[in-house]
Amino acid sequence: MSFQKWHSLLLATAATVLAVSLMLFPQQSLEASLRGLSIWWDVVFPSLLPFFIISELLIAFGVVSFIGAYMEPLMRPLFRVPGTGGFVWAMGLASGYPAGAKLTTRLWADGRITTIEAERLVSFTNSSNPLFIFGAIAIGFFHDPALGIVLAAAHYGGNIIVGLIMRFHGTQTEKSAKKKSFPSLAKAFHLLHEERIKDERPIGKKLGDAVQSSVQTLLMIGGFIILFSVLNEVLSLLRFTEIFAAFIHVLLAIIGLSSDFGIPIVSGLFEMTLGSQLVSLTDTPLKQQAIVTSFLLAFAGLSAQAQAASLLAPTAIRFLPFFVEESCKVSSPRALQQSRLTGYINRKVLTYLQELIHST
Repeated sequence: MSFQKWHSLLLATAATVLAVSLMLFPQQSLEASLRGLSIWWDVVFPSLLPFFIISELLIAFGVVSFIGAYMEPLMRPLFRVPGTGGFVWAMGLASGYPAGAKLTTRLWADGRITTIEAERLVSFTNSSNPLFIFGAIAIGFFHDPALGIVLAAAHYGGNIIVGLIMRFHGTQTEKSAKKKSFPSLAKAFHLLHEERIKDERPIGKKLGDAVQSSVQTLLMIGGFIILFSVLNEVLSLLRFTEIFAAFIHVLLAIIGLSSDFGIPIVSGLFEMTLGSQLVSLTDTPLKQQAIVTSFLLAFAGLSAQAQAASLLAPTAIRFLPFFVEESCKVSSPRALQQSRLTGYINRKVLTYLQELIHST
């Protein structure tokens, strides 16, 4: 039997097992679905919708071209992407997954970036937002605001490292770009004005399209969150989670981490929020908890990967380079946190901030 036939058989079997499991465990599946819906409606939808709408309007009104003119001297030498990539980076940082993928595909569709540049850009602009890292993870789960500094440094530091590595992606096929000098305010504003004039839609149409596009994207995101919440629950009920955790235990022993992280890691590979919460509940040293949580934040979970894959699918931007760099990110947090310099900084930051917080 050929590989393609085995692939078809595997997909059909997985879908059938999931369908049968939903009938065998209707109550648990419903509860898992409601948990996913709650995460989407209470957190994801209200936090991402304004950013998505504003991002669409900034693109339509030419603000992205204005920002790109000033970001070009920074983004081009460092990451080999146009200055407009700075806008995607900033919005991805502020709003979190999967804003980087959505805005990258938007710029690609408008012809502002090439396919190779899009593959570079999406590699380091998909990240968790600071509110999630500091609010939900550090304070909500670990009850330690100081830990947020360490997690954020590892997370965003890993993104920058991957971005610097991905600048070499596609160098064989890409034509060298002309170096651009730092623009004047008048030139940057001229680009903004030209971009706005080029888009002939009236303001009402632009606003309506921005809302429609943003809501459609968020509905897709919500579907993936609910699906993977149910899938995670079904795998747990069928004891597959325990089987996967047994393999994880071997890897944890090799790298010197507690075996208690087995179940949290497997859960976090599907949905990082649940995995991070389970990590915080383990009776393990805080340093190990920080490393595992950084790993989960870097990978973002298969739910976020599926969201990005869905956004990239209609374009020529390949998902494989994105998935490879996401997998590379998982080693960056541990490398950063175990380096002497970062370890020293982490200890100083944790000690200082904990004393400051406890004294108030």
